[in-house]
Amino acid sequence: MKKTISILLILFIFVTFSYSQTISPQNNPELAGKIVLFEKWIQTQMEYRGIVGLSIGIVYDKDLIWSKGFGYADKEKKIPATPETIYRIASISKTFTSTAIMQLRDAGKLKLDDPITRYLPWFKIHNPFKDTPEITIEQLLTHSSGLPGEAAYPYWTDHVFPTFEEIKQKLPEQEMLYPSATKYSYSNLGIAILGPIIEEVSGETYEQYMQNHILNPLDLSGTSIDIKNDAKNLQKLAKAYGRRLPDGTHLFPTFTDSKGLMPAANLSSCVVDLAKYISFQINGFDPVLKTSTLREMHRVHWLQPHWKSGWGLGWGIRKQGERNIVSHGGWVGGYRSQVSFCPTNKIGIVVLTNSDDADAGIFITRFYENIAPVIMSIIKPTAPEFKFNPDWAEYVGKYRDPWYYDTDVMKIEERLAIYSYNYPPEEDPFEQISLLTPVGKDTFRLADENGNGELVIFIRGKDAKITQIKIGENYSVRVNE
Repeated sequence: MKKTISILLILFIFVTFSYSQTISPQNNPELAGKIVLFEKWIQTQMEYRGIVGLSIGIVYDKDLIWSKGFGYADKEKKIPATPETIYRIASISKTFTSTAIMQLRDAGKLKLDDPITRYLPWFKIHNPFKDTPEITIEQLLTHSSGLPGEAAYPYWTDHVFPTFEEIKQKLPEQEMLYPSATKYSYSNLGIAILGPIIEEVSGETYEQYMQNHILNPLDLSGTSIDIKNDAKNLQKLAKAYGRRLPDGTHLFPTFTDSKGLMPAANLSSCVVDLAKYISFQINGFDPVLKTSTLREMHRVHWLQPHWKSGWGLGWGIRKQGERNIVSHGGWVGGYRSQVSFCPTNKIGIVVLTNSDDADAGIFITRFYENIAPVIMSIIKPTAPEFKFNPDWAEYVGKYRDPWYYDTDVMKIEERLAIYSYNYPPEEDPFEQISLLTPVGKDTFRLADENGNGELVIFIRGKDAKITQIKIGENYSVRVNE
């Protein structure tokens, strides 16, 4: 049955797979079954939504474990979409610009809490709010600057984008929407301003800096900062299709050259390159950016009032169950896209489309709901066996510190565990239980999934019997009941 489904899909879809040696639909039947159903669902979404072409890829750790093209890069010419097809990625460009800023921060050339006027003394905008702190670089990264969403031109209406000089000239005529550092408000203008900051502190043009310090080191040959001037990649660019009209035809959007908005919206890329980019985000790559800096970018720096999502440094972050999902989407005339990954689980997904009817987010949601759990079940490491050793029976008992905590050491779920509480023990006991991992004689650790955590040492008296328990730097004395 699976073979029949695959043959039928090949009639409609150009397929390219890139497999990991350890994780792939090819060698995991459960994952293969989920992927086949996922493919069929994608195809039906395309048919009913009028999506002309879609390229998608799933990443685990350093590998693109599955990728595929659906529909057409150019419907009229019958050119199929593939993982190498190039799409405009619009606002995903912001994450590349943010990476450049963090490189320069790590190099000591700027600080995130620097006011932007330190580097752009000409920056002036009408501020109706009294006692407002100066706008900082970090506020631009987290969209908390209070700046308007756009420069003072109707470019999303007429598709005539201003140069940065033109943006700069009209900036004094614009007005801040909110006091800085008080409210999240997504701003293309704010990210665009990071471009000249990069140029000021690096001594290179924005395009040169991005090519030399990000695209080349990561080997992103299918990614262009300004694709209209990149003849090789321009040949691979998917044709843009607007929304489907009632008669079934599509509008054809005007090509968007973002010009002065380049740092916010101008890059083009493909699934293969963005899979490498996700792998870099997950694992780091020292010549480009330290892993610790990437983790800093992926942490919430601006929390929304509902506490369900927020912004890191250039990235959106939301909570899904126990996972933190880091994402950014993009939409520019005829192209909708999204990259998303979970740094903790090292899984991610890229969805690129060439239709305004598409919503990349629905494919991302289905991935996390249906495919990601299967991958996690495959890669989940086998927990070391730390079953209760009969010799550990001498540790079992009650210990009390001189202040107010009692600690019960007990056997639970075939493991040695501790339960610490004060009187009265009002906390939920099931949330206070900690399992112990043996690391040496009379020595255990309150270990996390990586084996890190506080040491727990059982202390023996002169008669070699256990008299105390030391957790971290503090002691509790055994209580004989």
